[in-house]
Amino acid sequence: MSKVSTTTATASTAATSQGKAEEDLTYGDIVWGQLRKNTYAIYALYLLIALFAVAIYSPLVASDRPFIWTQDGVTTYPWFSSLFDRNYFENAVDIFFNLLMVLSVPVLGIWYGGLKYLQKNEPLKRPRRRKIQTMTMSLVGLVFASYIALLALPYEEPYRTYHEDYIAAQADDSTTIDATFTVIPFGYRKTGFKSLDKPSAEHWLGVDQSTRDVAVRMLYGTRIALSIGVIAVSIYVSIGIFVGAMAGYFGGIVDLLVVRFIEIFMSIPSLFVILTLLAFVEKPSIFHIMMVIGLLRWTGVARLVRSEFLRLRNLDFVNAAIALGFPTHRIIFQHILPNALGPVLVNATFGVASAILIESTLSFLGLGDVSVPSWGQTLSEGYATSAWHLILTPGIAIFITVSLLNQLGDGVRSALDPKARK
Repeated sequence: MSKVSTTTATASTAATSQGKAEEDLTYGDIVWGQLRKNTYAIYALYLLIALFAVAIYSPLVASDRPFIWTQDGVTTYPWFSSLFDRNYFENAVDIFFNLLMVLSVPVLGIWYGGLKYLQKNEPLKRPRRRKIQTMTMSLVGLVFASYIALLALPYEEPYRTYHEDYIAAQADDSTTIDATFTVIPFGYRKTGFKSLDKPSAEHWLGVDQSTRDVAVRMLYGTRIALSIGVIAVSIYVSIGIFVGAMAGYFGGIVDLLVVRFIEIFMSIPSLFVILTLLAFVEKPSIFHIMMVIGLLRWTGVARLVRSEFLRLRNLDFVNAAIALGFPTHRIIFQHILPNALGPVLVNATFGVASAILIESTLSFLGLGDVSVPSWGQTLSEGYATSAWHLILTPGIAIFITVSLLNQLGDGVRSALDPKARK
């Protein structure tokens, strides 16, 4: 009898502990737990993180600026001084990624240290989670604020080919020189190699028609592809959320007008509009492409958010918030919107892949930014010259990136679907 009672008590205690543990779980914890069960989605996530690492740390692999440059007893550090040189990199995308490279280690260290401190001192319940979220957003804001501040600084150092200077100085007995270069000692703007040279020990992926190293341009092209996807998606997701939330929450004439406008907007082929708009720009930049993609692809997100708001606005928690006198913006963005973000996240994941394909298509057609090392530009040169290494390399890169994003999107969609949970 005592054994049965002991067993029953133990089972009851275990059930109670499990119940408390489940109560501490947030919706994000549940979704992450489901996503972790999807092996392919997790592998895709890890590979995408590795791809972002490649984009961030490209200058550590390929750069014509040496880490250390010692000539006639004078030591300088060109690699470090050029990280935020707009004359050298020409575009803000590189400067931003260089900023991430410099700040990534201390930012991650501070975030991880703060997380461990909170976990050690108090249980990681919702108040603590909010502090972690606030801390994380503050760090992200610091990164972007630092980036904006860097753009305001003047840079006047002219472009210089240190690799050629190093080779010439070695042959000159009147000077002593020593330098430490990266693994690939030239940048994506370096020209002068043998045109359309095949892959070799010096040029891992060959040389393009413009006598530039393909491997270097593929490395830095990762930055362009990912930034295009993330920024363009961020623009149209923000627009879509705002428009869809207004239509779904207020309904009536507002909903009717928004729906009619969306239907008219969706009837226009987006790629045709993109080509038309960029044709009026004398020199399309990477930011023109981001803005055009972002401003033309918000309709899908708006429809998703509208449908979710129509479903959620009459539920008890919304009625309770209205009865308590909460302001409209708080009800929309703090109560309804978090419960409507599931389909939006899935759409955004697939949208990144779509934006990368659009940019590659535009570059292939000659409407991209010629100042940046785009995968689409390399593919276009390969098509024009029938050079297999210029077709195969960017083609594989685009295929793998888009496939990983689509696989992750499928995993997120399954994790958010209660019917698909195990």
